[in-house]
Amino acid sequence: MNKKSIIDQIKKHKKQPNLRYKLKEKVEVFTNLLFYTLFDIDTAVEKNLDKLEDQFDGLVDLACWDVDKTCKAVWYSYVAKLPNILKRLNLDAEATVNCDPASLSIEEVYMAYPGFYAIAIYRLAHELYLEGFPLVPRLMTEYAHRQTGVDINPGAQIGDSFHIDHGTGIVIGETAIIKDHVKIYQGVTLGGLYVAKHLQKTKRHPTIENNVTIYANATILGGDTIIGENSVIGGNAWLTASVPPNSTVFHTPEIKIKTLPHVS
Repeated sequence: MNKKSIIDQIKKHKKQPNLRYKLKEKVEVFTNLLFYTLFDIDTAVEKNLDKLEDQFDGLVDLACWDVDKTCKAVWYSYVAKLPNILKRLNLDAEATVNCDPASLSIEEVYMAYPGFYAIAIYRLAHELYLEGFPLVPRLMTEYAHRQTGVDINPGAQIGDSFHIDHGTGIVIGETAIIKDHVKIYQGVTLGGLYVAKHLQKTKRHPTIENNVTIYANATILGGDTIIGENSVIGGNAWLTASVPPNSTVFHTPEIKIKTLPHVS
């Protein structure tokens, strides 16, 4: 097969006319600038908002495929939400510094805690998700996922003062609902009980009520599953049914003691 034939075959199989990977790269630049604008004390807010608007226009060109580019109007409603997003993220940071005895300062939480970073990018992406902006919210949370190991779908609904400790391996599905003052540790999955395309428009992931703590590697599945308020879910627990308020759920390991042969 000659070079021209190879090129023709590759072009034949490139079937997605809107698949431009520079969108992914531009989303990452936009996400970083957005994060710095909200948190870094030396980053000029006014100047950066102008830069962010320009970058958002570029995202509209790449991600908004309707001819009239109606997505452009999303920026004006989105930017108005940024103060409240920052207010809620400050509550998340305060929850972490108050929950984790290893945290030495709130500045450490903002700069060094992967769980906080994942929550921050989720909250910034979630508002774009609610606006119906295509693809960009998912690219934002996948960028955070790649950096932190925390996979939060931008469609999830998460309340105030949310604390993620360690974070690696956490999965929170699109239709999960997490209410206020919830603590989640590494390896936790809030997932779907069944995986089927026809369930796309249904609630597939669990609801976590106020003041729940979920310890490492617990798995909670199903859209009808509700973890009642003030409950504690122990490490490695597997739940596919609801738990009433004020419950404690533990996985009980099977322990076998090796019997040594008798030596006479």
